[in-house]
Amino acid sequence: MAAPHSIDSEYDIVFAGAGTAACVTASRLAQAAPELRILVLESGPTTKDKLEHVQPGQYLTHLAPTSTTMKFYTSPPSEYLAGRSAIVPSGRCIGGGSSVNFALYNRPAASDFDAWEADFGNPGWSSKDLIPLLQKAETYEIDRTKATHGGDGPLKVSYGGPNSVMNIGKQFLDIGPKFEKERPLSDEANGFGEESVNVFYLMPKWISSDGRRSDVAHHYVYNKGLQNLSVLDGCLVNRVVVEDGVATGVEYYFDQRVYPSSPQDLRTVRARKLVIVSAGAMGSPLILERSGIGHKDLLEKAGIPLVVDLPGVGSDYQDHAFYVTPYIADPAETTFDGIYRGEPEEWAKAQKQWHKDGGGRLGGNTADGCIKMRPLPEELEELGPEFVDHFNKTYADKPDKPLFWMCASSGLPADQTGLPALNYTCVCMFLGYPESRGSLHVSSADPYTLPNFEPGFLTKSVDVAALRWGYKKGRELIRRLPAFRGALVPAHPQFAADSPAALTETGSVPLDAPKIVYSAEDDAAIDQNIRALVQTTWHSLGTCAMKPLSDGGVVDNNLNVYGVQGLKVADLSIAPSNVNSNTNSAAIVIGEKAALIIGKELGIASV
Repeated sequence: MAAPHSIDSEYDIVFAGAGTAACVTASRLAQAAPELRILVLESGPTTKDKLEHVQPGQYLTHLAPTSTTMKFYTSPPSEYLAGRSAIVPSGRCIGGGSSVNFALYNRPAASDFDAWEADFGNPGWSSKDLIPLLQKAETYEIDRTKATHGGDGPLKVSYGGPNSVMNIGKQFLDIGPKFEKERPLSDEANGFGEESVNVFYLMPKWISSDGRRSDVAHHYVYNKGLQNLSVLDGCLVNRVVVEDGVATGVEYYFDQRVYPSSPQDLRTVRARKLVIVSAGAMGSPLILERSGIGHKDLLEKAGIPLVVDLPGVGSDYQDHAFYVTPYIADPAETTFDGIYRGEPEEWAKAQKQWHKDGGGRLGGNTADGCIKMRPLPEELEELGPEFVDHFNKTYADKPDKPLFWMCASSGLPADQTGLPALNYTCVCMFLGYPESRGSLHVSSADPYTLPNFEPGFLTKSVDVAALRWGYKKGRELIRRLPAFRGALVPAHPQFAADSPAALTETGSVPLDAPKIVYSAEDDAAIDQNIRALVQTTWHSLGTCAMKPLSDGGVVDNNLNVYGVQGLKVADLSIAPSNVNSNTNSAAIVIGEKAALIIGKELGIASV
């Protein structure tokens, strides 16, 4: 087979990776400077006009083991996960995570961004700098005039297509404020301040009001027709070429997973001005390490010649611990379960509706009724003395930080093989700021070889305490929904039969029913269940952190890799600390900020 793409020998700017941030940055630069020739190399496949990347409700198909749009990273078994291995998927296609994610529109707290500047010495990265860039990126169809939102950006935000909001989500928004009386209903939980915490809200989505996914591939790249921008699929970057301390280009293969019959000779393309590594928190540190940029001992072990000793590469891996507890829902409810199970009749019905008006289940994402929850002062002791100390250090002076995000989903978003073919609802929650940390490093110089990956999930006990409290809060809410028909018992903590916490209910309880009382033994059962079920939220970040070199940093505030000229990193790997958001928002703003930084350095006006 001939080469799948004709690639020139030299461009002005070369990107390694075409994920969310890369597409944003490359598009902005190409639009502002038509004289620049920009090449973006992506190892995964194209997403252009493919229904699975246009219909939002197809998100779970990308998590199937046979998926070609994800790369799956597996850790060794961990005692902290009840002997399980963690499996962390990462978008591997043009558009990255924005093309395959659940399309949840969930933005960080202002203090998250402010910490990037104040705590890690990164001028220009505070909330006052970054919020306008998030506004620039979006068209907030819900209310284009609303403060902190945008009215004419490339990405549309709505509540989903027509009739895509599910009844279970509506029940959660009705019952929640009535039961949690200090947590009212609100029309804004993405305003960056404390007013967005401890309020129930209808979840906005990176979905247009006509039911189309608002991904960066289609809305920053494919629909622009930019003649000076080449975004190519199936091109696996092996390493950055560094000559005399300057990045001069990249080596790449035509990826055999996308083009299995393509020639497998190693090729090189040069960059006249700049190389930008933008392969995400999972891909970027591996490219740097294969380039000889990383911890010298790790590189030596992998047989890679040292270029720059940069120990921070691949360290400080962070994610959001995701905990899903399933319950049985009224059979009369409409849920996503038939879609998740691949039932032909349900798929046909959903497809017919979507093709009619972009509505129904495939125009949404099952997460409708939500809350960003933080313990009230009188609730804090419920989390235990160790967590109280952690709270006082981390949260007390930052009232805009929630402990976790929670929703009541209309369906069980998982492989349901072996489960009864019922309707389900789940309490889904993820921790916004886990204390646990991990790492990701190459195991060899071969880009096809899986890396050494330790996600570090639940290695800090305060993370378990937070999720334990979340289990209790979520159970109290869900058991009061009219659609509630009991727990999917095998997937819950295994309480003693005579415990007041035993899972015996088969219908909803009154709003004023007594709260469940848990014993120390019950708490231990919850903790065991957490360790048996917690997984990734697909929100990997922090592996090429933007902080001082002396603190383990990899890039400076202008995204320059320490020790190499002409080389930047621009993606979620640069986040120096976590953000309480579905990280698509953070990736978008990093892409927008990178475009401004590069534009200024190259003397480009109006990026």
